[in-house]
Amino acid sequence: MRPLPYDDPGTPDLRSPVRFMAWTARLQWRTVLGGVCCAIVWMLCLAMMPAAISRGTDDGIRGHDMGALVLWSITLIVLAAIAAGAGVLRHRFAVLNWLQAAFRCMQLVGEHATDSGEALPRAMPTGQVVASAATDATRFAESYDAFARFVGAIVAYLVVAIILLRSSLPLGLVVLLGVPVLLTALAAVIKPLQRRQQAQREQSGRLSELGADTVTGLRVLRGIGGEHTFRRRYAEQSERVRLEGVRVAIPQSTLDSAQVLLPGIFMLVVTWLGARSVHSGAITPGELVAFYGYSTFLVMPLSTATEMTGKFLATRVAAGRIIKVLQIPGDHTGEVPTAHLPDGPQELVDPSTGAVFAPGLLTAVVCDVPAQASALADRLGRFGQGGTDVTFGGVRLADVAVREARSRVVVSEVDPRLFAGTLLDQLDPAGRSTSDQIAAALDAADAHDVLLALEDGLQSQVEERGRSFSGGQRQRLALVRALLTRAETLVLVEPTSAVDAHTEARIAARLAAARRGRATVVMAASPLLLDQADRVLLLQDGGIVAEGTHADLSRTSPAYRRVVLRGEEDIDEPAHA
Repeated sequence: MRPLPYDDPGTPDLRSPVRFMAWTARLQWRTVLGGVCCAIVWMLCLAMMPAAISRGTDDGIRGHDMGALVLWSITLIVLAAIAAGAGVLRHRFAVLNWLQAAFRCMQLVGEHATDSGEALPRAMPTGQVVASAATDATRFAESYDAFARFVGAIVAYLVVAIILLRSSLPLGLVVLLGVPVLLTALAAVIKPLQRRQQAQREQSGRLSELGADTVTGLRVLRGIGGEHTFRRRYAEQSERVRLEGVRVAIPQSTLDSAQVLLPGIFMLVVTWLGARSVHSGAITPGELVAFYGYSTFLVMPLSTATEMTGKFLATRVAAGRIIKVLQIPGDHTGEVPTAHLPDGPQELVDPSTGAVFAPGLLTAVVCDVPAQASALADRLGRFGQGGTDVTFGGVRLADVAVREARSRVVVSEVDPRLFAGTLLDQLDPAGRSTSDQIAAALDAADAHDVLLALEDGLQSQVEERGRSFSGGQRQRLALVRALLTRAETLVLVEPTSAVDAHTEARIAARLAAARRGRATVVMAASPLLLDQADRVLLLQDGGIVAEGTHADLSRTSPAYRRVVLRGEEDIDEPAHA
């Protein structure tokens, strides 16, 4: 048995937790049905064993018929063998269904986080998203583990009830009427349990969020001596989670104890009534053995029913938290593309600032307000909320699919991320580059020393967020990754801000050659980079106020000198007649 593919789960039903649960069940109905069938066979075989023992007792032992005794003994062995085989398959299907449901939820959260981009962390703490993918997904799948056993328990319960009714009407009525009454009594425990579970999930999500933020900013915390403050905050939040767990434990322990107490009471009543029936001659001793066996067996269906009740509540709570994540729309959700970008190198134009980026040129953008440069980069890459009037070859990027626009215009941010995995996967995620192309990109980014320092080279494992690398090393590796995209237009935001002057000079001298024939946009104020640019644009107050080469602007534009030379604006000031 192999799990279903997870490549395209379709559009989930997010109208309610129950609808979402039904939607996931439909996606894996084959394995759910297989588990149900095996569970029914398993339960029925177990339910028939007391009947076989009863017939063997009455016909074989009391009737002194050796043939009947052998026949019912063989029947009992066959039932046990079938129950064992069906039980193994039932368990395998249960684990398979649990894994499919859990990983499907993880996939949905992961894909939604990827598609929604910056919209998700703006609307929801990162820790809550992580908790949904890691914790809620597994809790959501718990019902799939118990569902097949629950259906088998219902079928077995009905079959046993019919047998008991035919054997003794009072005992049958006890089973048919007593069990639903006992299970209904659990409703008083279920509602408080559900509310307290929800509160515990929220506090646990806040704890995960606090832990993720602390780990992310650990260097900063140590630099300012804030470890003790965050340790105290984490300890306080951990205490809140513990207290919520204690509050959950009260109704949860009541529910767990009911799984033992209620079946025990039921077995006691059935056995007592059966003994009275034998004494009065209404049933035979063999039927009394069967009644006792059924009262023992029914512990399993009743325990399964109460277990399913608890797991269904946990699944419903987890589904609600997952839905909250999936309901957050991305910045471009619902947009319908109406055009396609023209083939070949094209001119990229931003009407908001008047910036024009021609193909085949290295264009630098200088701005005294870094936020304006970042906003320009976001518009060029279709990041952020709202549409954009940026055109590529005369076609608005807002009119084409986001995936198509970003395949033609690639933006490398000022704080690029590295993920866990091999270094080769980080540099060339699509696996489209040859070894010569990777070597050329490493040379252009002056990153060969980073590679040489690793024992396994490109196959070395990168830690989460590239923690094992310095800031400058991460920045150079991110530049290698950007160069390997070989995008028609590449936008680099402060690509050398974390490297020393000598390394920056080498990168600046090699970047233009590495991108020859393609459009490259660099958001930077470093003279070393600007001196290598074909054109430099000065962005102020939301518009381009000057353009030219670095040398020309350094001579003719005081505003440019104030931004780039930083206090040296009077150097090489042109003489006035």
